[in-house]
Amino acid sequence: MKLQIKSLIAVAALGAVIATGCSGNKKNSADVAGSTTLETVTDADIRGQWYIENIVFNDSNYVRPDETIHSVRQYISFEDSTYFIQTNCNTISGTYTIKGDSIALGDGAMTEMACDDMSVEDALRRILPDISTIDVQNDSVVRLNGSTPAECILLRKAFERK
Repeated sequence: MKLQIKSLIAVAALGAVIATGCSGNKKNSADVAGSTTLETVTDADIRGQWYIENIVFNDSNYVRPDETIHSVRQYISFEDSTYFIQTNCNTISGTYTIKGDSIALGDGAMTEMACDDMSVEDALRRILPDISTIDVQNDSVVRLNGSTPAECILLRKAFERK
Protein backbone atom coordinates (compact mmCIF):
# COMPACT_ATOMS: atom_id res chain seq x y z
CA MET A 1 0.00 0.00 0.00
CA LYS A 2 2.83 2.42 0.88
CA LEU A 3 4.54 1.60 -2.42
CA GLN A 4 1.33 2.47 -4.30
CA ILE A 5 1.08 5.80 -2.47
CA LYS A 6 4.75 6.62 -3.21
CA SER A 7 4.22 5.70 -6.87
CA LEU A 8 1.11 7.87 -7.03
CA ILE A 9 3.01 10.81 -5.50
CA ALA A 10 5.90 10.37 -7.96
CA VAL A 11 3.52 10.29 -10.93
CA ALA A 12 1.66 13.35 -9.61
CA ALA A 13 4.94 15.26 -9.18
CA LEU A 14 6.03 14.44 -12.73
CA GLY A 15 2.58 15.45 -13.99
CA ALA A 16 2.86 18.76 -12.15
CA VAL A 17 6.20 19.49 -13.81
CA ILE A 18 4.71 18.72 -17.22
CA ALA A 19 1.53 20.67 -16.46
CA THR A 20 3.53 23.81 -15.73
CA GLY A 21 4.16 23.89 -19.45
CA CYS A 22 7.23 23.46 -21.52
CA SER A 23 7.56 27.03 -22.66
CA GLY A 24 10.77 29.03 -22.46
CA ASN A 25 11.39 32.37 -20.84
CA LYS A 26 9.69 34.63 -23.35
CA LYS A 27 8.86 38.31 -22.81
CA ASN A 28 6.19 40.07 -24.78
CA SER A 29 7.21 43.10 -26.80
CA ALA A 30 5.48 45.53 -24.40
CA ASP A 31 7.65 44.28 -21.52
CA VAL A 32 10.81 44.62 -23.60
CA ALA A 33 9.85 48.08 -24.89
CA GLY A 34 9.09 49.35 -21.36
CA SER A 35 12.43 48.20 -20.00
CA THR A 36 15.00 50.97 -19.71
CA THR A 37 17.91 48.87 -18.47
CA LEU A 38 19.70 46.11 -20.28
CA GLU A 39 19.86 42.80 -18.49
CA THR A 40 22.84 40.53 -18.81
CA VAL A 41 21.61 36.99 -19.10
CA THR A 42 24.23 34.38 -18.31
CA ASP A 43 24.42 31.41 -20.58
CA ALA A 44 22.69 28.32 -19.21
CA ASP A 45 25.17 25.66 -18.12
CA ILE A 46 23.93 22.19 -19.02
CA ARG A 47 27.26 20.41 -19.33
CA GLY A 48 27.23 16.81 -18.19
CA GLN A 49 24.99 13.80 -18.58
CA TRP A 50 21.17 14.07 -18.38
CA TYR A 51 18.68 11.20 -18.37
CA ILE A 52 15.79 11.61 -20.80
CA GLU A 53 12.65 11.52 -18.65
CA ASN A 54 10.00 12.61 -21.14
CA ILE A 55 9.66 13.84 -24.73
CA VAL A 56 6.44 15.85 -24.99
CA PHE A 57 4.62 17.05 -28.11
CA ASN A 58 1.30 17.81 -26.39
CA ASP A 59 -0.83 16.55 -23.48
CA SER A 60 -1.68 13.29 -25.23
CA ASN A 61 1.38 12.75 -27.43
CA TYR A 62 4.58 11.99 -25.52
CA VAL A 63 7.25 9.34 -25.08
CA ARG A 64 8.71 8.27 -21.72
CA PRO A 65 11.87 6.22 -22.31
CA ASP A 66 11.58 4.43 -18.94
CA GLU A 67 8.16 3.15 -20.00
CA THR A 68 9.41 1.83 -23.33
CA ILE A 69 12.72 0.20 -22.31
CA HIS A 70 13.15 -0.26 -18.55
CA SER A 71 16.65 -1.72 -18.50
CA VAL A 72 18.47 0.95 -20.53
CA ARG A 73 19.20 4.50 -19.29
CA GLN A 74 18.70 6.80 -22.25
CA TYR A 75 20.55 10.08 -21.94
CA ILE A 76 21.95 13.26 -23.48
CA SER A 77 25.48 14.46 -22.71
CA PHE A 78 26.52 18.06 -23.31
CA GLU A 79 30.26 18.78 -23.37
CA ASP A 80 31.85 22.00 -24.61
CA SER A 81 29.97 22.62 -27.85
CA THR A 82 28.91 19.05 -28.66
CA TYR A 83 26.00 16.87 -27.62
CA PHE A 84 25.71 13.08 -27.61
CA ILE A 85 22.45 11.16 -27.23
CA GLN A 86 22.29 7.46 -26.32
CA THR A 87 18.93 5.76 -26.85
CA ASN A 88 18.10 2.10 -26.38
CA CYS A 89 20.16 1.15 -29.46
CA ASN A 90 21.12 4.22 -31.52
CA THR A 91 23.19 7.34 -30.93
CA ILE A 92 22.84 10.92 -32.13
CA SER A 93 25.61 13.51 -31.94
CA GLY A 94 26.14 17.06 -33.11
CA THR A 95 27.06 20.57 -32.04
CA TYR A 96 25.14 23.09 -29.95
CA THR A 97 25.41 26.74 -28.98
CA ILE A 98 23.86 28.51 -26.00
CA LYS A 99 23.19 32.25 -25.61
CA GLY A 100 21.34 33.10 -22.43
CA ASP A 101 18.39 30.70 -22.27
CA SER A 102 18.42 30.05 -26.04
CA ILE A 103 19.93 26.90 -27.51
CA ALA A 104 20.57 25.91 -31.11
CA LEU A 105 21.19 22.22 -31.80
CA GLY A 106 23.11 21.68 -35.02
CA ASP A 107 22.41 18.83 -37.38
CA GLY A 108 24.19 15.76 -36.23
CA ALA A 109 25.04 12.23 -37.15
CA MET A 110 22.78 9.34 -36.16
CA THR A 111 23.32 5.63 -36.22
CA GLU A 112 20.45 3.79 -37.87
CA MET A 113 20.31 0.32 -36.41
CA ALA A 114 16.93 -1.38 -36.52
CA CYS A 115 15.50 -1.75 -33.01
CA ASP A 116 12.46 -3.47 -31.57
CA ASP A 117 11.22 -0.14 -30.21
CA MET A 118 12.09 3.00 -32.20
CA SER A 119 9.69 5.35 -30.38
CA VAL A 120 12.43 7.36 -28.61
CA GLU A 121 14.54 7.73 -31.78
CA ASP A 122 11.47 8.76 -33.79
CA ALA A 123 10.44 11.33 -31.15
CA LEU A 124 13.96 12.78 -30.94
CA ARG A 125 14.24 13.05 -34.72
CA ARG A 126 10.94 14.91 -34.72
CA ILE A 127 11.56 17.33 -31.80
CA LEU A 128 15.31 18.12 -31.90
CA PRO A 129 15.10 20.58 -34.85
CA ASP A 130 12.44 22.59 -32.93
CA ILE A 131 14.34 22.94 -29.63
CA SER A 132 15.01 26.64 -29.01
CA THR A 133 15.19 27.50 -25.28
CA ILE A 134 16.31 26.00 -21.98
CA ASP A 135 14.86 26.10 -18.48
CA VAL A 136 17.19 24.91 -15.70
CA GLN A 137 15.66 24.09 -12.31
CA ASN A 138 17.90 23.55 -9.26
CA ASP A 139 20.76 22.30 -11.45
CA SER A 140 19.04 18.90 -11.54
CA VAL A 141 16.15 19.28 -14.01
CA VAL A 142 16.35 20.76 -17.50
CA ARG A 143 13.60 21.40 -20.01
CA LEU A 144 14.62 21.80 -23.62
CA ASN A 145 11.68 23.74 -25.06
CA GLY A 146 10.34 23.36 -28.59
CA SER A 147 8.63 25.78 -30.92
CA THR A 148 5.19 25.39 -29.32
CA PRO A 149 4.44 25.84 -25.60
CA ALA A 150 3.69 22.14 -25.13
CA GLU A 151 6.80 20.74 -26.83
CA CYS A 152 9.78 19.87 -24.66
CA ILE A 153 12.32 17.30 -23.63
CA LEU A 154 12.43 16.86 -19.85
CA LEU A 155 15.87 15.84 -18.54
CA ARG A 156 17.09 14.82 -15.08
CA LYS A 157 20.74 15.21 -14.05
CA ALA A 158 22.69 11.94 -13.94
CA PHE A 159 24.65 12.23 -10.70
CA GLU A 160 27.67 10.03 -10.10
CA ARG A 161 27.21 7.48 -7.35
CA LYS A 162 29.84 7.56 -4.64
